[in-house]
Amino acid sequence: MRFRSLISLLFLLFFTSSAYARFVSLHPSSTSLISDGIDGGSNLDGGSGSVIKTVVSAPAEEKEEACEQTYGFMPCTKTALGNVFLILVYGFLMFTAATYLSAGSELLLEILGPGIVGGLFLPMLGALPDAMLIMVSGLSGDAATAQSQVSVGMGLLAGSTVMLLTVIWGTCTVVGKCDLRDSIAVNNQDTKGFHLKDSGVTVDIWTSYAARIMAISVIPFVIVQLPQMLGSTSGRQLSVLVALILSVLMLISYCVYQVFQPWIQRRRLAFAKHKHVISGILKHLKQHALGRLLDDEGQPDEHVIRRLFETIDANKDGHLSAAELKALIIGISFEEIDFDKDDAVGKLLQDFDKTLDEQVDEEEFVRGIKHWLIQAMGGAPSGPDAGPRTMKFLDNFHVQTKREHALLGDNENGENDEEGEGGEVADPKWVTIKAALLLLLGAAIAAAFADPLVDTVNNFSAATGIPSFFISFIALPLATNSSEAVSAIIFASRKKIRTASLTFSEICGGVTMNNILCLSVFLAIVYLRGLTWNFSSEVLVILIVCLVMGGFASFRTTYPLWTCFIAYLLYPFSLGLVYILDYWFGWS
Repeated sequence: MRFRSLISLLFLLFFTSSAYARFVSLHPSSTSLISDGIDGGSNLDGGSGSVIKTVVSAPAEEKEEACEQTYGFMPCTKTALGNVFLILVYGFLMFTAATYLSAGSELLLEILGPGIVGGLFLPMLGALPDAMLIMVSGLSGDAATAQSQVSVGMGLLAGSTVMLLTVIWGTCTVVGKCDLRDSIAVNNQDTKGFHLKDSGVTVDIWTSYAARIMAISVIPFVIVQLPQMLGSTSGRQLSVLVALILSVLMLISYCVYQVFQPWIQRRRLAFAKHKHVISGILKHLKQHALGRLLDDEGQPDEHVIRRLFETIDANKDGHLSAAELKALIIGISFEEIDFDKDDAVGKLLQDFDKTLDEQVDEEEFVRGIKHWLIQAMGGAPSGPDAGPRTMKFLDNFHVQTKREHALLGDNENGENDEEGEGGEVADPKWVTIKAALLLLLGAAIAAAFADPLVDTVNNFSAATGIPSFFISFIALPLATNSSEAVSAIIFASRKKIRTASLTFSEICGGVTMNNILCLSVFLAIVYLRGLTWNFSSEVLVILIVCLVMGGFASFRTTYPLWTCFIAYLLYPFSLGLVYILDYWFGWS
Protein backbone atom coordinates (compact mmCIF):
# COMPACT_ATOMS: atom_id res chain seq x y z
CA MET A 1 0.00 0.00 0.00
CA ARG A 2 2.82 2.40 0.83
CA PHE A 3 4.58 1.69 -2.49
CA ARG A 4 1.32 2.23 -4.40
CA SER A 5 0.74 5.56 -2.64
CA LEU A 6 4.28 6.69 -3.40
CA ILE A 7 3.98 5.84 -7.11
CA SER A 8 0.60 7.60 -7.33
CA LEU A 9 2.07 10.69 -5.72
CA LEU A 10 4.98 10.79 -8.17
CA PHE A 11 2.60 10.50 -11.16
CA LEU A 12 0.46 13.30 -9.73
CA LEU A 13 3.50 15.55 -9.36
CA PHE A 14 4.62 14.71 -12.90
CA PHE A 15 1.31 15.67 -14.51
CA THR A 16 0.97 18.85 -12.45
CA SER A 17 4.45 20.10 -13.46
CA SER A 18 4.44 23.32 -15.49
CA ALA A 19 5.62 23.90 -19.05
CA TYR A 20 7.34 27.08 -20.14
CA ALA A 21 7.54 28.88 -23.59
CA ARG A 22 8.31 32.31 -25.03
CA PHE A 23 5.71 35.03 -24.59
CA VAL A 24 4.47 36.49 -27.90
CA SER A 25 2.19 39.53 -28.05
CA LEU A 26 0.78 41.72 -30.84
CA HIS A 27 1.84 45.35 -31.12
CA PRO A 28 1.28 47.42 -34.28
CA SER A 29 4.35 49.57 -33.87
CA SER A 30 6.83 46.82 -33.33
CA THR A 31 9.54 46.21 -35.83
CA SER A 32 10.44 42.80 -34.45
CA LEU A 33 9.10 40.19 -36.83
CA ILE A 34 8.56 36.51 -36.36
CA SER A 35 7.59 34.30 -39.27
CA ASP A 36 5.22 31.40 -38.79
CA GLY A 37 6.98 29.64 -41.62
CA ILE A 38 3.89 29.64 -43.94
CA ASP A 39 4.38 31.04 -47.44
CA GLY A 40 1.65 32.12 -49.81
CA GLY A 41 -1.00 32.83 -47.27
CA SER A 42 -2.83 36.02 -46.51
CA ASN A 43 -1.35 38.62 -44.26
CA LEU A 44 -3.17 40.68 -41.69
CA ASP A 45 -3.91 43.42 -44.26
CA GLY A 46 -5.49 41.03 -46.67
CA GLY A 47 -2.46 40.89 -48.96
CA SER A 48 -0.44 37.94 -50.03
CA GLY A 49 2.80 36.74 -48.50
CA SER A 50 3.87 35.37 -45.14
CA VAL A 51 1.79 35.82 -42.06
CA ILE A 52 3.76 38.17 -39.85
CA LYS A 53 3.17 38.57 -36.07
CA THR A 54 4.63 41.49 -34.17
CA VAL A 55 6.44 40.93 -30.89
CA VAL A 56 7.37 43.29 -28.11
CA SER A 57 10.22 42.09 -25.92
CA ALA A 58 9.73 42.71 -22.18
CA PRO A 59 12.30 44.99 -20.54
CA ALA A 60 15.19 43.13 -18.92
CA GLU A 61 14.29 44.34 -15.44
CA GLU A 62 10.76 42.89 -15.77
CA LYS A 63 11.89 39.38 -16.69
CA GLU A 64 11.38 36.84 -13.91
CA GLU A 65 14.07 34.38 -12.99
CA ALA A 66 13.45 30.98 -14.55
CA CYS A 67 11.93 28.40 -12.20
CA GLU A 68 14.00 25.23 -12.27
CA GLN A 69 12.24 21.92 -11.83
CA THR A 70 13.80 19.45 -9.40
CA TYR A 71 15.04 16.33 -11.20
CA GLY A 72 13.45 17.71 -14.38
CA PHE A 73 9.88 16.78 -13.45
CA MET A 74 9.11 17.84 -9.84
CA PRO A 75 7.03 21.04 -9.94
CA CYS A 76 8.50 24.39 -8.91
CA THR A 77 6.99 27.67 -7.83
CA LYS A 78 7.96 31.10 -6.55
CA THR A 79 4.71 31.82 -4.72
CA ALA A 80 4.16 31.35 -0.98
CA LEU A 81 1.12 29.09 -1.47
CA GLY A 82 2.94 26.93 -3.98
CA ASN A 83 5.87 26.49 -1.62
CA VAL A 84 3.50 25.52 1.19
CA PHE A 85 2.22 22.75 -1.08
CA LEU A 86 5.77 21.62 -1.87
CA ILE A 87 6.75 21.65 1.81
CA LEU A 88 3.78 19.38 2.53
CA VAL A 89 4.70 17.05 -0.35
CA TYR A 90 8.39 16.83 0.52
CA GLY A 91 7.54 16.61 4.21
CA PHE A 92 5.28 13.66 3.50
CA LEU A 93 8.07 11.98 1.56
CA MET A 94 10.50 12.52 4.44
CA PHE A 95 7.87 11.12 6.81
CA THR A 96 7.58 8.09 4.51
CA ALA A 97 11.36 7.68 4.60
CA ALA A 98 11.36 7.84 8.40
CA THR A 99 8.55 5.28 8.52
CA TYR A 100 10.44 2.83 6.30
CA LEU A 101 13.59 3.27 8.38
CA SER A 102 11.65 2.65 11.58
CA ALA A 103 9.92 -0.45 10.17
CA GLY A 104 13.19 -1.89 8.92
CA SER A 105 14.88 -1.24 12.24
CA GLU A 106 12.12 -3.03 14.14
CA LEU A 107 12.47 -6.06 11.89
CA LEU A 108 16.22 -6.14 12.52
CA LEU A 109 15.50 -5.91 16.23
CA GLU A 110 13.60 -9.21 15.99
CA ILE A 111 16.61 -10.89 14.40
CA LEU A 112 19.65 -9.43 16.16
CA GLY A 113 18.25 -8.41 19.54
CA PRO A 114 18.44 -5.11 21.44
CA GLY A 115 22.22 -4.88 21.84
CA ILE A 116 23.63 -4.17 18.39
CA VAL A 117 20.41 -2.97 16.80
CA GLY A 118 19.24 -0.94 19.76
CA GLY A 119 22.69 0.46 20.38
CA LEU A 120 23.84 1.19 16.85
CA PHE A 121 21.21 0.93 14.14
CA LEU A 122 18.07 2.26 15.81
CA PRO A 123 19.52 5.54 17.14
CA MET A 124 21.46 6.27 13.96
CA LEU A 125 18.67 5.38 11.56
CA GLY A 126 16.20 7.39 13.63
CA ALA A 127 18.44 10.45 13.24
CA LEU A 128 19.22 9.80 9.56
CA PRO A 129 16.49 12.07 8.04
CA ASP A 130 17.58 14.95 10.29
CA ALA A 131 21.24 14.33 9.46
CA MET A 132 20.45 14.30 5.73
CA LEU A 133 18.65 17.63 5.89
CA ILE A 134 21.41 19.19 8.00
CA MET A 135 24.06 17.95 5.58
CA VAL A 136 22.44 19.25 2.40
CA SER A 137 21.65 22.59 4.04
CA GLY A 138 25.38 23.26 4.33
CA LEU A 139 26.59 21.69 1.08
CA SER A 140 24.49 23.65 -1.40
CA GLY A 141 26.22 26.22 -3.60
CA ASP A 142 29.19 28.33 -2.62
CA ALA A 143 30.16 29.29 0.91
CA ALA A 144 27.90 32.35 0.93
CA THR A 145 24.88 30.29 -0.12
CA ALA A 146 25.70 27.59 2.41
CA GLN A 147 26.00 30.20 5.17
CA SER A 148 22.51 31.49 4.38
CA GLN A 149 20.99 28.01 4.11
CA VAL A 150 22.68 26.47 7.14
CA SER A 151 20.11 28.15 9.39
CA VAL A 152 17.64 25.57 8.04
CA GLY A 153 19.80 22.80 9.50
CA MET A 154 20.11 24.57 12.84
CA GLY A 155 16.37 25.18 12.91
CA LEU A 156 15.74 21.48 12.31
CA LEU A 157 18.26 20.46 14.98
CA ALA A 158 16.82 22.79 17.61
CA GLY A 159 13.22 22.13 16.57
CA SER A 160 13.58 18.34 16.76
CA THR A 161 15.13 18.49 20.22
CA VAL A 162 12.56 20.94 21.55
CA MET A 163 9.58 19.11 20.03
CA LEU A 164 10.62 15.73 21.44
CA LEU A 165 11.19 17.09 24.95
CA THR A 166 8.10 19.30 25.08
CA VAL A 167 5.13 18.41 22.90
CA ILE A 168 5.86 14.69 22.60
CA TRP A 169 7.00 14.33 26.23
CA GLY A 170 3.88 16.07 27.56
CA THR A 171 1.55 14.10 25.28
CA CYS A 172 3.09 10.77 26.35
CA THR A 173 2.58 11.76 30.00
CA VAL A 174 -1.11 12.47 29.38
CA VAL A 175 -1.69 9.37 27.24
CA GLY A 176 0.22 6.99 29.53
CA LYS A 177 -1.05 8.23 32.90
CA CYS A 178 -2.11 5.69 35.53
CA ASP A 179 -3.16 5.93 39.16
CA LEU A 180 -0.25 6.63 41.49
CA ARG A 181 -0.01 4.51 44.64
CA ASP A 182 2.90 5.14 47.00
CA SER A 183 4.40 7.32 44.24
CA ILE A 184 4.41 4.41 41.76
CA ALA A 185 2.04 4.04 38.82
CA VAL A 186 -0.31 1.04 38.92
CA ASN A 187 -0.28 -0.82 35.60
CA ASN A 188 -3.49 -0.54 33.55
CA GLN A 189 -5.34 1.35 36.29
CA ASP A 190 -6.57 4.83 35.40
CA THR A 191 -9.44 5.79 37.70
CA LYS A 192 -8.20 9.18 38.98
CA GLY A 193 -8.91 10.94 35.69
CA PHE A 194 -6.84 14.10 35.26
CA HIS A 195 -5.81 14.46 38.88
CA LEU A 196 -2.58 16.44 38.77
CA LYS A 197 -0.90 14.69 41.73
CA ASP A 198 -2.48 11.23 42.01
CA SER A 199 -2.19 10.41 38.30
CA GLY A 200 0.95 10.07 36.23
CA VAL A 201 3.55 7.67 34.83
CA THR A 202 6.44 5.70 36.34
CA VAL A 203 9.57 4.68 34.45
CA ASP A 204 12.47 2.38 35.29
CA ILE A 205 15.89 3.43 36.50
CA TRP A 206 17.38 3.02 33.01
CA THR A 207 15.26 5.93 31.82
CA SER A 208 16.90 8.10 34.48
CA TYR A 209 20.31 7.02 33.17
CA ALA A 210 19.19 7.87 29.61
CA ALA A 211 18.11 11.33 30.80
CA ARG A 212 21.51 11.90 32.43
CA ILE A 213 23.30 10.89 29.25
CA MET A 214 21.06 13.28 27.32
CA ALA A 215 21.96 16.14 29.68
CA ILE A 216 25.67 15.35 29.33
CA SER A 217 25.40 15.28 25.52
CA VAL A 218 24.97 19.09 25.41
CA ILE A 219 28.65 19.62 26.33
CA PRO A 220 29.77 20.05 22.66
CA PHE A 221 27.25 22.91 22.34
CA VAL A 222 28.89 24.66 25.28
CA ILE A 223 32.38 24.20 23.83
CA VAL A 224 31.50 25.53 20.38
CA GLN A 225 29.82 28.50 22.02
CA LEU A 226 32.77 29.44 24.27
CA PRO A 227 34.26 32.16 22.00
CA GLN A 228 30.91 33.96 21.80
CA MET A 229 30.41 33.60 25.55
CA LEU A 230 33.84 35.14 26.14
CA GLY A 231 33.28 37.86 23.55
CA SER A 232 36.19 36.68 21.42
CA THR A 233 36.26 36.61 17.63
CA SER A 234 39.43 34.52 17.45
CA GLY A 235 39.50 30.82 18.06
CA ARG A 236 36.02 30.17 16.64
CA GLN A 237 37.24 27.62 14.11
CA LEU A 238 39.30 25.91 16.81
CA SER A 239 36.28 25.66 19.12
CA VAL A 240 34.29 24.15 16.24
CA LEU A 241 37.01 21.55 15.67
CA VAL A 242 37.27 20.67 19.38
CA ALA A 243 33.48 20.37 19.67
CA LEU A 244 33.43 18.18 16.54
CA ILE A 245 36.05 15.79 17.92
CA LEU A 246 34.30 15.60 21.29
CA SER A 247 30.88 14.98 19.74
CA VAL A 248 32.28 12.13 17.60
CA LEU A 249 33.94 10.57 20.65
CA MET A 250 30.69 10.88 22.61
CA LEU A 251 28.81 9.26 19.73
CA ILE A 252 31.15 6.27 19.75
CA SER A 253 30.96 6.00 23.55
CA TYR A 254 27.18 6.19 23.51
CA CYS A 255 26.91 3.43 20.92
CA VAL A 256 29.28 1.19 22.90
CA TYR A 257 27.24 1.81 26.06
CA GLN A 258 24.02 0.96 24.23
CA VAL A 259 25.53 -2.28 22.92
CA PHE A 260 26.54 -3.43 26.39
CA GLN A 261 23.53 -2.02 28.23
CA PRO A 262 21.37 -5.19 27.85
CA TRP A 263 24.16 -7.21 29.50
CA ILE A 264 24.50 -4.64 32.30
CA GLN A 265 20.75 -4.58 32.75
CA ARG A 266 20.54 -8.37 33.02
CA ARG A 267 23.30 -8.38 35.65
CA ARG A 268 21.63 -5.71 37.74
CA LEU A 269 18.25 -7.39 37.40
CA ALA A 270 19.72 -10.71 38.54
CA PHE A 271 21.20 -8.97 41.58
CA ALA A 272 17.83 -7.35 42.34
CA LYS A 273 16.10 -10.75 42.20
CA HIS A 274 18.71 -12.21 44.54
CA LYS A 275 18.13 -9.33 46.94
CA HIS A 276 14.41 -10.06 46.71
CA VAL A 277 15.11 -13.68 47.68
CA ILE A 278 17.18 -12.49 50.64
CA SER A 279 14.31 -10.27 51.79
CA GLY A 280 11.81 -13.12 51.51
CA ILE A 281 14.03 -15.56 53.42
CA LEU A 282 14.63 -13.05 56.24
CA LYS A 283 10.90 -12.39 56.61
CA HIS A 284 10.23 -16.14 56.59
CA LEU A 285 12.91 -16.78 59.24
CA LYS A 286 11.55 -13.97 61.42
CA GLN A 287 8.06 -15.46 61.31
CA HIS A 288 9.37 -18.92 62.30
CA ALA A 289 12.07 -17.85 64.76
CA LEU A 290 11.64 -18.70 68.44
CA GLY A 291 12.72 -15.22 69.46
CA ARG A 292 13.96 -11.99 67.91
CA LEU A 293 16.58 -11.95 65.19
CA LEU A 294 17.98 -8.77 66.78
CA ASP A 295 18.80 -8.61 70.49
CA ASP A 296 18.05 -5.70 72.82
CA GLU A 297 21.15 -3.86 71.60
CA GLY A 298 20.09 -4.14 67.97
CA GLN A 299 22.72 -6.77 67.09
CA PRO A 300 21.98 -10.11 65.35
CA ASP A 301 21.09 -12.74 67.97
CA GLU A 302 23.31 -15.75 67.25
CA HIS A 303 21.35 -18.04 69.59
CA VAL A 304 18.11 -17.53 67.65
CA ILE A 305 19.90 -17.92 64.31
CA ARG A 306 21.46 -21.24 65.39
CA ARG A 307 18.03 -22.59 66.33
CA LEU A 308 16.77 -21.59 62.90
CA PHE A 309 19.62 -23.57 61.37
CA GLU A 310 18.50 -26.66 63.29
CA THR A 311 14.94 -26.34 61.95
CA ILE A 312 16.14 -26.01 58.35
CA ASP A 313 18.64 -28.90 58.62
CA ALA A 314 16.13 -31.64 57.82
CA ASN A 315 18.49 -34.66 58.08
CA LYS A 316 20.30 -33.23 61.16
CA ASP A 317 23.75 -33.81 59.66
CA GLY A 318 24.99 -30.35 60.64
CA HIS A 319 25.05 -29.11 57.04
CA LEU A 320 22.58 -27.51 54.65
CA SER A 321 22.75 -29.10 51.22
CA ALA A 322 21.63 -27.53 47.95
CA ALA A 323 18.46 -29.64 48.12
CA GLU A 324 17.62 -28.33 51.61
CA LEU A 325 18.20 -24.72 50.50
CA LYS A 326 15.97 -25.27 47.48
CA ALA A 327 13.26 -26.73 49.71
CA LEU A 328 13.50 -23.58 51.86
CA ILE A 329 13.05 -21.33 48.81
CA ILE A 330 10.14 -23.38 47.44
CA GLY A 331 8.46 -23.24 50.84
CA ILE A 332 8.44 -19.44 50.70
CA SER A 333 5.76 -17.86 48.52
CA PHE A 334 7.46 -15.46 46.09
CA GLU A 335 4.38 -14.31 44.23
CA GLU A 336 5.82 -10.93 43.22
CA ILE A 337 8.71 -12.20 41.10
CA ASP A 338 9.50 -15.08 38.82
CA PHE A 339 13.02 -16.49 39.09
CA ASP A 340 15.05 -19.62 38.51
CA LYS A 341 15.08 -21.63 41.78
CA ASP A 342 18.30 -23.46 40.92
CA ASP A 343 20.03 -20.18 40.10
CA ALA A 344 18.81 -18.75 43.43
CA VAL A 345 20.28 -21.75 45.28
CA GLY A 346 23.59 -21.21 43.52
CA LYS A 347 23.69 -17.58 44.66
CA LEU A 348 22.83 -18.59 48.24
CA LEU A 349 25.76 -21.00 48.24
CA GLN A 350 28.01 -18.18 47.01
CA ASP A 351 26.85 -16.03 49.95
CA PHE A 352 27.21 -18.73 52.63
CA ASP A 353 29.64 -21.40 51.47
CA LYS A 354 33.10 -19.96 52.10
CA THR A 355 34.79 -23.37 52.20
CA LEU A 356 33.51 -24.19 48.69
CA ASP A 357 32.33 -27.69 49.67
CA GLU A 358 28.85 -27.20 48.13
CA GLN A 359 27.14 -27.17 51.55
CA VAL A 360 26.61 -24.73 54.41
CA ASP A 361 27.61 -25.57 57.97
CA GLU A 362 26.23 -23.88 61.06
CA GLU A 363 28.98 -21.29 61.39
CA GLU A 364 28.67 -20.28 57.73
CA PHE A 365 24.91 -20.00 58.14
CA VAL A 366 25.20 -17.77 61.22
CA ARG A 367 27.80 -15.55 59.56
CA GLY A 368 25.69 -15.22 56.38
CA ILE A 369 22.43 -14.41 58.17
CA LYS A 370 24.19 -11.80 60.33
CA HIS A 371 25.53 -10.17 57.15
CA TRP A 372 22.03 -10.15 55.63
CA LEU A 373 20.50 -8.58 58.74
CA ILE A 374 23.09 -5.80 58.79
CA GLN A 375 22.38 -5.19 55.09
CA ALA A 376 18.63 -5.06 55.76
CA MET A 377 19.08 -2.54 58.58
CA GLY A 378 21.07 -0.31 56.25
CA GLY A 379 22.19 2.79 58.11
CA ALA A 380 19.51 2.48 60.79
CA PRO A 381 20.95 3.11 64.26
CA SER A 382 21.00 0.24 66.68
CA GLY A 383 19.71 0.69 70.21
CA PRO A 384 17.50 -0.71 72.95
CA ASP A 385 14.40 -0.49 70.74
CA ALA A 386 16.00 -2.15 67.71
CA GLY A 387 14.97 -5.66 68.78
CA PRO A 388 11.23 -4.93 68.96
CA ARG A 389 11.46 -3.14 65.62
CA THR A 390 13.05 -6.06 63.78
CA MET A 391 9.94 -6.68 61.68
CA LYS A 392 9.75 -3.00 60.76
CA PHE A 393 13.34 -3.09 59.49
CA LEU A 394 12.59 -6.19 57.44
CA ASP A 395 9.35 -4.72 56.04
CA ASN A 396 11.14 -1.54 54.98
CA PHE A 397 13.92 -3.59 53.40
CA HIS A 398 11.31 -5.65 51.52
CA VAL A 399 9.49 -2.53 50.22
CA GLN A 400 12.77 -0.96 49.12
CA THR A 401 13.85 -4.16 47.38
CA LYS A 402 10.51 -4.47 45.62
CA ARG A 403 10.77 -0.88 44.36
CA GLU A 404 14.33 -1.37 43.11
CA HIS A 405 13.25 -4.52 41.30
CA ALA A 406 10.34 -2.72 39.65
CA LEU A 407 12.49 0.24 38.58
CA LEU A 408 14.97 -2.05 36.85
CA GLY A 409 12.24 -2.85 34.34
CA ASP A 410 11.77 -6.58 34.81
CA ASN A 411 9.56 -7.99 32.08
CA GLU A 412 6.85 -9.66 34.09
CA ASN A 413 4.39 -12.29 32.89
CA GLY A 414 6.29 -13.00 29.67
CA GLU A 415 5.41 -9.82 27.83
CA ASN A 416 8.37 -9.96 25.46
CA ASP A 417 6.32 -10.92 22.45
CA GLU A 418 3.72 -8.29 23.16
CA GLU A 419 6.31 -5.54 23.26
CA GLY A 420 7.97 -6.72 20.12
CA GLU A 421 11.33 -7.47 21.67
CA GLY A 422 12.35 -10.93 20.89
CA GLY A 423 10.61 -14.19 20.29
CA GLU A 424 11.29 -16.65 17.52
CA VAL A 425 11.14 -15.43 13.94
CA ALA A 426 9.47 -17.80 11.49
CA ASP A 427 11.69 -17.03 8.48
CA PRO A 428 14.82 -15.10 9.53
CA LYS A 429 16.20 -14.93 5.97
CA TRP A 430 13.07 -13.35 4.52
CA VAL A 431 12.76 -10.95 7.48
CA THR A 432 16.38 -9.87 7.00
CA ILE A 433 15.84 -9.24 3.29
CA LYS A 434 12.65 -7.30 3.98
CA ALA A 435 14.40 -5.22 6.66
CA ALA A 436 17.29 -4.44 4.30
CA LEU A 437 14.91 -3.37 1.51
CA LEU A 438 12.94 -1.10 3.85
CA LEU A 439 16.14 0.49 5.15
CA LEU A 440 17.51 1.04 1.64
CA LEU A 441 14.21 2.49 0.41
CA GLY A 442 13.95 4.80 3.41
CA ALA A 443 17.54 6.00 3.04
CA ALA A 444 17.08 6.54 -0.71
CA ILE A 445 13.94 8.63 -0.25
CA ALA A 446 15.58 10.70 2.49
CA ALA A 447 18.67 11.30 0.32
CA ALA A 448 16.63 12.18 -2.78
CA PHE A 449 14.26 14.70 -1.23
CA ALA A 450 16.33 16.30 1.52
CA ASP A 451 17.86 18.88 -0.83
CA PRO A 452 14.54 19.88 -2.50
CA LEU A 453 12.94 20.28 0.92
CA VAL A 454 15.72 22.63 2.08
CA ASP A 455 15.42 24.65 -1.15
CA THR A 456 11.65 24.87 -0.73
CA VAL A 457 11.99 26.13 2.83
CA ASN A 458 14.35 28.86 1.62
CA ASN A 459 12.01 29.75 -1.25
CA PHE A 460 9.07 29.99 1.12
CA SER A 461 11.16 32.18 3.42
CA ALA A 462 12.01 34.48 0.49
CA ALA A 463 8.37 34.66 -0.63
CA THR A 464 6.94 35.45 2.81
CA GLY A 465 9.77 37.22 4.61
CA ILE A 466 9.61 34.70 7.47
CA PRO A 467 13.12 33.65 8.60
CA SER A 468 13.94 30.15 7.39
CA PHE A 469 14.99 29.17 10.92
CA PHE A 470 11.45 29.44 12.26
CA ILE A 471 10.00 27.50 9.32
CA SER A 472 12.45 24.67 9.82
CA PHE A 473 12.04 24.86 13.61
CA ILE A 474 8.28 24.30 13.41
CA ALA A 475 7.60 22.40 10.17
CA LEU A 476 10.54 20.08 9.48
CA PRO A 477 10.55 18.19 12.83
CA LEU A 478 6.93 17.21 12.14
CA ALA A 479 8.13 15.34 9.07
CA THR A 480 11.40 13.85 10.29
CA ASN A 481 10.28 12.89 13.83
CA SER A 482 6.65 11.98 13.22
CA SER A 483 7.27 8.23 13.10
CA GLU A 484 9.19 8.37 16.41
CA ALA A 485 6.41 10.48 17.91
CA VAL A 486 3.67 8.07 16.84
CA SER A 487 5.68 5.08 18.11
CA ALA A 488 6.29 6.75 21.48
CA ILE A 489 2.62 7.70 21.94
CA ILE A 490 1.44 4.18 21.04
CA PHE A 491 3.82 2.66 23.59
CA ALA A 492 2.71 5.15 26.25
CA SER A 493 -0.97 4.37 25.65
CA ARG A 494 -0.45 0.80 26.92
CA LYS A 495 -0.29 2.24 30.46
CA LYS A 496 2.44 0.06 31.95
CA ILE A 497 5.67 0.90 33.72
CA ARG A 498 7.64 -1.08 31.15
CA THR A 499 6.09 0.59 28.09
CA ALA A 500 6.34 4.03 29.70
CA SER A 501 10.02 3.35 30.28
CA LEU A 502 10.51 2.42 26.62
CA THR A 503 8.64 5.57 25.57
CA PHE A 504 10.67 8.10 27.54
CA SER A 505 13.94 6.23 26.96
CA GLU A 506 13.27 6.48 23.22
CA ILE A 507 12.66 10.22 23.54
CA CYS A 508 15.87 10.75 25.53
CA GLY A 509 17.79 8.56 23.07
CA GLY A 510 16.45 10.54 20.10
CA VAL A 511 17.54 13.83 21.66
CA THR A 512 20.95 12.38 22.51
CA MET A 513 21.49 11.37 18.89
CA ASN A 514 20.47 14.88 17.81
CA ASN A 515 23.02 16.33 20.20
CA ILE A 516 25.92 14.16 19.08
CA LEU A 517 25.27 12.58 15.65
CA CYS A 518 23.39 15.46 13.98
CA LEU A 519 25.62 18.02 15.68
CA SER A 520 28.69 16.14 14.44
CA VAL A 521 27.42 16.43 10.86
CA PHE A 522 26.62 20.10 11.39
CA LEU A 523 30.00 20.93 12.93
CA ALA A 524 31.84 19.01 10.20
CA ILE A 525 30.13 21.12 7.52
CA VAL A 526 30.84 24.37 9.38
CA TYR A 527 34.51 23.48 9.83
CA LEU A 528 35.23 22.03 6.39
CA ARG A 529 33.48 24.83 4.50
CA GLY A 530 34.82 27.59 6.73
CA LEU A 531 31.35 28.79 7.73
CA THR A 532 30.67 31.07 10.69
CA TRP A 533 29.06 29.68 13.84
CA ASN A 534 26.51 32.29 14.88
CA PHE A 535 23.74 30.43 16.64
CA SER A 536 23.94 31.71 20.22
CA SER A 537 20.19 31.96 20.83
CA GLU A 538 19.49 28.55 19.29
CA VAL A 539 22.18 26.91 21.43
CA LEU A 540 20.77 28.60 24.53
CA VAL A 541 17.32 27.15 23.80
CA ILE A 542 18.73 23.64 23.35
CA LEU A 543 20.69 23.93 26.60
CA ILE A 544 17.68 25.18 28.59
CA VAL A 545 15.26 22.51 27.36
CA CYS A 546 17.74 19.61 27.63
CA LEU A 547 18.95 20.59 31.10
CA VAL A 548 15.46 21.30 32.49
CA MET A 549 13.85 18.07 31.24
CA GLY A 550 17.04 16.01 31.59
CA GLY A 551 17.64 17.22 35.14
CA PHE A 552 14.03 16.54 36.06
CA ALA A 553 14.06 12.99 34.66
CA SER A 554 17.53 12.19 36.01
CA PHE A 555 16.53 12.21 39.66
CA ARG A 556 13.00 10.88 39.68
CA THR A 557 11.21 7.92 38.16
CA THR A 558 7.60 9.08 38.59
CA TYR A 559 6.15 11.94 36.56
CA PRO A 560 2.84 13.22 38.01
CA LEU A 561 0.38 14.64 35.52
CA TRP A 562 1.21 18.24 36.43
CA THR A 563 4.66 17.80 34.90
CA CYS A 564 3.14 17.74 31.40
CA PHE A 565 2.42 21.47 31.71
CA ILE A 566 6.12 22.16 32.24
CA ALA A 567 6.90 20.28 29.05
CA TYR A 568 4.16 21.97 27.02
CA LEU A 569 5.07 25.49 28.15
CA LEU A 570 8.72 25.04 27.19
CA TYR A 571 7.79 24.90 23.48
CA PRO A 572 6.35 28.43 23.04
CA PHE A 573 8.95 29.66 25.52
CA SER A 574 11.75 28.32 23.29
CA LEU A 575 10.32 29.81 20.12
CA GLY A 576 9.70 33.17 21.76
CA LEU A 577 13.15 33.25 23.33
CA VAL A 578 14.90 32.77 19.99
CA TYR A 579 12.79 35.50 18.41
CA ILE A 580 13.45 37.98 21.23
CA LEU A 581 17.18 37.31 21.38
CA ASP A 582 17.67 37.42 17.60
CA TYR A 583 15.38 40.29 16.60
CA TRP A 584 15.24 42.44 19.71
CA PHE A 585 18.75 42.04 21.11
CA GLY A 586 20.57 41.13 17.89
CA TRP A 587 22.20 37.92 19.16
CA SER A 588 24.17 35.88 16.68
